[in-house]
Amino acid sequence: MTVLLFYVAAAVAIVATLLTITRTNIAHALLYLVVSLLSIAVIFYMIGAPLAGALEVIVYAGAIMVLFVFVIMMLNAGKPTEDQERAWLANTSWRGPALLCAILLAEMLTLLSGGIGGHVSTHVSAKEVGILLYGPYLLAVELASMLLLAGLIGAYHLGREDNVEERPKS
Repeated sequence: MTVLLFYVAAAVAIVATLLTITRTNIAHALLYLVVSLLSIAVIFYMIGAPLAGALEVIVYAGAIMVLFVFVIMMLNAGKPTEDQERAWLANTSWRGPALLCAILLAEMLTLLSGGIGGHVSTHVSAKEVGILLYGPYLLAVELASMLLLAGLIGAYHLGREDNVEERPKS
């Protein structure tokens, strides 16, 4: 049973990732990317790494996706883009991601109700992960945070309107 659920989650991840790559609309691609990240979190849970699955949902499917949506909103082109977004909302393009998420939800409910969990003999606690992240891997954590900050600053400068007339003369 667990092997079948693993293959279903893997198939959802592959389909969602392929749809992410092939979509020309960035908002639709982001929806499929969220579905792909959620299916990876389900796979992490199934192989006995619930903390990694939770971090996948919180960090990638949560925080990073919010950052991407924020960048898309900052790069908004005005009234034509607003009309285009209204047309997208009237469309039924949400059905694909919703179907894939429903498959993942059914799979997670099956896993949680049947007591089917990971099959790994060792358990890594959140305390052990924290000790590693802020111990020997502190430099990598700080470099990753600096990279995210640089991306945020770059997105801000790409999205702002540059009015040369309003700048004070130096």
